[in-house]
Amino acid sequence: MALALGLGAAELMAGIMGRPDASPLSAVGDWFIEITPGWLADLAISWFGTADKLVLGIGIAIVLAVTACAVGILAARDRRAGLAAATALLVIAGLVVWSRPESDGAYLLPIVAAGVVALPTLRWLALRTAAAQTPDTAGTWESGHEPAHMTPAGATARRTFLRSAGGVAALAVAAGGVGRWLARERSGVEDSRDELTVDLDLPAADLPDGADLDVSGAEPWRTPNDDFYLIDTAFSKPHVHPDDWTLRIHGMVEQEVELTFDELIDMGLVDAWVTLACVSNQVGGNLIGNALWTGVPVADVLALAGPSPDADAVKSTSHDGWTCGTPLDVLTDGRDALFAVGMNSEPLPVDHGFPVRMVVPGLYGYVSATKWVVELEVTRFDQFQAYWTTRGWSERGPIKVSSRIEVPASDTTVSAGTVAVAGTAWAQHRGVEAVEVRVDDGDWMPADLGDVPSDDTWRQWVYEWEATSGEHTLDVRATTADGEIQTPDEAPPAPDGASGHHRVTVTVE
Repeated sequence: MALALGLGAAELMAGIMGRPDASPLSAVGDWFIEITPGWLADLAISWFGTADKLVLGIGIAIVLAVTACAVGILAARDRRAGLAAATALLVIAGLVVWSRPESDGAYLLPIVAAGVVALPTLRWLALRTAAAQTPDTAGTWESGHEPAHMTPAGATARRTFLRSAGGVAALAVAAGGVGRWLARERSGVEDSRDELTVDLDLPAADLPDGADLDVSGAEPWRTPNDDFYLIDTAFSKPHVHPDDWTLRIHGMVEQEVELTFDELIDMGLVDAWVTLACVSNQVGGNLIGNALWTGVPVADVLALAGPSPDADAVKSTSHDGWTCGTPLDVLTDGRDALFAVGMNSEPLPVDHGFPVRMVVPGLYGYVSATKWVVELEVTRFDQFQAYWTTRGWSERGPIKVSSRIEVPASDTTVSAGTVAVAGTAWAQHRGVEAVEVRVDDGDWMPADLGDVPSDDTWRQWVYEWEATSGEHTLDVRATTADGEIQTPDEAPPAPDGASGHHRVTVTVE
């Protein structure tokens, strides 16, 4: 209960400060993600997908609860030792908070608030426990059983302790809830997003003619923002106000450049449909989405600094310290690589990198799609390693040609006759030229394709299958515009993306 109230006080202080990322829970979560080895991170994404942060949060809560129980038992038996252990926990939490890249002295205030509240509360509850440990009830308390004969004084002491603990729990929940609400309100980030909706004059995300084949059950060609996949390392999403945002470009350049948000916008906005994909996406998986992005070309920004001819990479850094390495030539070859400020006709959602993120067609997100981007260093691949490359993933991450069957879903039953087999295929920046479907390992049959505005988006397809009774398997493969046929060879996502044909099994009645 003392730890819970301390955490509630810390959340309340972070809320008063308007800094959600100053929460000790957020700092511990981000620190744990930072030290997590690659195999464990891959496993978490494979098992839990976009719920990996929720699972991490539950895990942290369990560890804290167990640790707090141990300290509480110690404090009930030896108050000085218990208080010393609790103080040590606060010091460790303070060190973790101080180690975060965005941290400054103010970030320690929530830890101080936690200590000011939790330590006296721990001592007070320990005294209440001692008062309840009357000679005739001590043994039964320790054994966990209700005493058969409790004196009025012992019963009163026990009720007093339980009421005290319950009051502390209620205060902890209230403080934590108010703190979270204040953090969102006082950060002003959502208000600034609302203002940008008018100031940026973002275009309507109208679907290009013929792009969506409108097959029932198939994924829409344009992915709504709320449905767009979320994979990142931020336990608590950074809340960055546009007025406080700057982008620094340095390293192997003729001159260092620093841009404010307004200066970036004044360079001129362009719009581009781009499909983004996560390298952790399994064959047939859903860690992929397509959106209309509005932003400033990365090449234009880099040109202000004048990259050295000897450079071959750009190391980008997020506000929370996450890094990735992107080939310099990909950012300057004319493709729609953007510093995006808009997504599907609205300013970037906070979860997707508000106020500015990178969008680069043709590369998996771990080497290109830096959210909350604040820094570019023009450099060479042989001079640095980024977050995921230190964990065994490949250096450059070009997207593999892939396709999936969305309808009918695997292990479903359909009626005999004409059945629409449909899905999407992608090979960003090369384009999809053809999609073929195979039934029961027979001949490959061509599917009809939707139209696309560029080679940087996925492409919908549909095949009219004359289904006969029985159990059948359906496979799909795509061919790129430059002639590469999707390989049937199966490979896991690590280290450079999954491969293989997507196959579903359906029963026809």
